[in-house]
Amino acid sequence: MKVLFLCTGNSCRSQMAEGWARHLKGGVIESHSAGIEKHGMNPHAVKVMAEAGVDLSGHCSKTVKDLGAVHFDYVVTVCNHAHEHCPLFPGKAKVIHVGFEDPPQLTKHLPDGEEKLAVYRRVRDEIRAFVETLPEGLTGLG
Repeated sequence: MKVLFLCTGNSCRSQMAEGWARHLKGGVIESHSAGIEKHGMNPHAVKVMAEAGVDLSGHCSKTVKDLGAVHFDYVVTVCNHAHEHCPLFPGKAKVIHVGFEDPPQLTKHLPDGEEKLAVYRRVRDEIRAFVETLPEGLTGLG
């Protein structure tokens, strides 16, 4: 099953979802992530995923066009902006929205440190809980 996790900038939430899916469900899901735009990798997302044993250091921010002609079974939008601006996908791709809060937005007023990282960790863990339900968890959504 091919799943695309789509977000606005492919810097944080969609990258976390792809990382968790590869780590936890690699035998049943071929996971990808992309954004409507490229914002670069969020270093705090990379850090909190590494703490959980998932290495995103080799990932890069990309758009759907960068993925080429992959035919997805599911496209999971992980933010409202991506859901509202989701491009059309050829074939049988079913678009599902599962929104998560945006750590960079929630913490933009905070200095780097534990308080900021706590927000990233919370969202990381919420995304993990969702990914743990896959692929069965996709069939009831939409």
